[in-house]
Amino acid sequence: MAKNLVIVESPAKVKTIKKFLGSNYEVLASQGHVRDLPKSQLGIDVEHDYEPKYITIRGKGDILAKLRKEAKKADRVYLATDPDREGEAISWHLSKALNLDEKKMYRITFNEITKAAVKESLKNAREIDMDLVDAQQARRMLDRMVGYRISPILWAKVKRGLSAGRVQSVALRLIADREEEINAFIPEEYWTLEAELTGAGSKKPFLAKFYGTKSKKITITSKEEMDQVLLKLQGASFQVTEVKMGERTKKAPLPFTTSTLQQEASKTLNFSTQKTMSLAQQLYEGIDIKGNGTVGVITYLRTDSTRISEEAQKNARAYIEEQYGKNYVSSGSSTKKSGKKIQDAHEAIRPTDISRIPAALKESLTRDQFRLYQLIWKRFAASQMADAVYETSAARIDAGDYRFTMSASRLSFDGFMSVYVQEEEKEENGTLLKGLVKDMTLELKSLDSQQHFTQPPAHYTEAALVKTLEELGIGRPSTYAPTITTIIARRYVSRENRNLYLTELGEVVNNMMKAAFPSIVESDFTANMEGLLDCVEEGTVSWKTVVENFYPDLEAAVQVAEKELEEVKIEDEVTDVVCDLCGRNMVIKYGPHGRFLACPGFPECRNTKPYLEKIGVPCPKCGAEVVLRKTKKGRKYYGCENHPECDFMSWQKPSKKKCPRCGSFMVEKGNNLVCAGEGCGYRETREKDKM
Repeated sequence: MAKNLVIVESPAKVKTIKKFLGSNYEVLASQGHVRDLPKSQLGIDVEHDYEPKYITIRGKGDILAKLRKEAKKADRVYLATDPDREGEAISWHLSKALNLDEKKMYRITFNEITKAAVKESLKNAREIDMDLVDAQQARRMLDRMVGYRISPILWAKVKRGLSAGRVQSVALRLIADREEEINAFIPEEYWTLEAELTGAGSKKPFLAKFYGTKSKKITITSKEEMDQVLLKLQGASFQVTEVKMGERTKKAPLPFTTSTLQQEASKTLNFSTQKTMSLAQQLYEGIDIKGNGTVGVITYLRTDSTRISEEAQKNARAYIEEQYGKNYVSSGSSTKKSGKKIQDAHEAIRPTDISRIPAALKESLTRDQFRLYQLIWKRFAASQMADAVYETSAARIDAGDYRFTMSASRLSFDGFMSVYVQEEEKEENGTLLKGLVKDMTLELKSLDSQQHFTQPPAHYTEAALVKTLEELGIGRPSTYAPTITTIIARRYVSRENRNLYLTELGEVVNNMMKAAFPSIVESDFTANMEGLLDCVEEGTVSWKTVVENFYPDLEAAVQVAEKELEEVKIEDEVTDVVCDLCGRNMVIKYGPHGRFLACPGFPECRNTKPYLEKIGVPCPKCGAEVVLRKTKKGRKYYGCENHPECDFMSWQKPSKKKCPRCGSFMVEKGNNLVCAGEGCGYRETREKDKM
């Protein structure tokens, strides 16, 4: 019998796919990339037509040797790496590293790891798409040029260990610009006015909001203006001049793309972009489901398309009709028309089988896997459901020269909202303005005037930054998580209560990049570069044209920066912890495993200590500070700073609040505060951190 070899990227896929294909197929993993540009040098021959110099990645020798051995024995070799540019490039590198015979080499892709999808991909095997490969090569080389030519300047002018990147530098610029905007913001005063009114026969008072005059909307900007309005309203008759009843629909959401999944997981589950992508990868590659074996439960996770296959749409609508009723099935298409290129004609992220409901998988998934799968399942189901419908009512009320307005809505058909409601859409299901009729006179009970000030723009969260990067066309779905992870790891940005704040180091690096490499940090320039890479993928532009047009300008800017940029010294943060050996105040340093305390007298004094982050909560046992600690395996826990004298510890974050029932300390669990006392069981909803 013919023997076939299938090469995938991840070892996690091997078991799943082998089960689908049977004994006639050998399935092995390349474990990601096998060739890359060398770490020790630029690896691009700028003198000879920008030829890249690829070498085998260290540690991949044994893997390649095994793959070569199996490839020689096989009649057909199927390269089944991920269905995107990077996956296409890995397949091409494999073909070169294994020296595969083109006559027996085939490229296959599948959007989901299910038996039907894998079997279908074998029927549609094709050659390697060199346009996709070239687009990825161009991206890799552009990123290498920026990183390897600019990073050494940052080492020389600031400190070692820093880096510049084509996309990360733009992301840093966005955060820095927002910080400047916030710092420069000048609050403006404005006032609001509400009238509490009652009508004949109405049990509840109506609250009407000040609009302006009968002809135009007015913004009240001072107490003096408000006093004038209140003066003119004294003794005025409040009369209903218009009542409108209507209907509005709330459209069902689109299924998730990589960007929208990262945003929603950040907002509703408090996941970092990196955590979201890691969990989604696990769900895509396969979960061991009791009674079913290992199955991929979601489709491919790197996509900017909202397209759904006809079969998936048909199955979803049949499921919805059966579970919810025919009137809950969407009548239209749930895709977004876009002027820009949709990456690789992928589908949106969805469950591979809609009948595999989250509750049925709960025992097979970790808590976080379950929460993310449930989010994806609900969003996809909602995208195939009918719009929600609200009954609306609105009224105009005139008083002297001024006009007040009222509006209310009531959900009349929940549609997709029976399955999925986004945080910002959780509207109160109010009552309509019953009892109001035109020309009706209302009695004024009270006027409530309030002073307000405009607020500065919010700091970026990970979700907001991903949304902005996508809107500006910067990067691709696969780049968002590593970009944000890098700028946080490099300490250009700190993350506190979800918000991203520019650090002193980030400010220095951003200012240097703006001064020496303005085009690199321009969002338009980076977005245009993404457009050129799309043209390479389409085969309309040569990848070498893109590279050779970019490098000379970069090199010229590097030469100038090396001569003209001034050095900037970043001082270490001094703490109040005194060195046990020499008495100096210790400083915070950063290592591969995070922050630690070091003596500033290095190298004469080499004393170091773990950095213990205080959480602002007194120890329930001795009253000292509770600090964040880590076990030897890296798991976080909370303990007393006086350890080992005080043995207090908690896996959950303690709260300052005491249990009102038993007096014990309470801990944070999700959105709740829960009593830590044995047998108490008291819990309450905690106030969320400010977003």
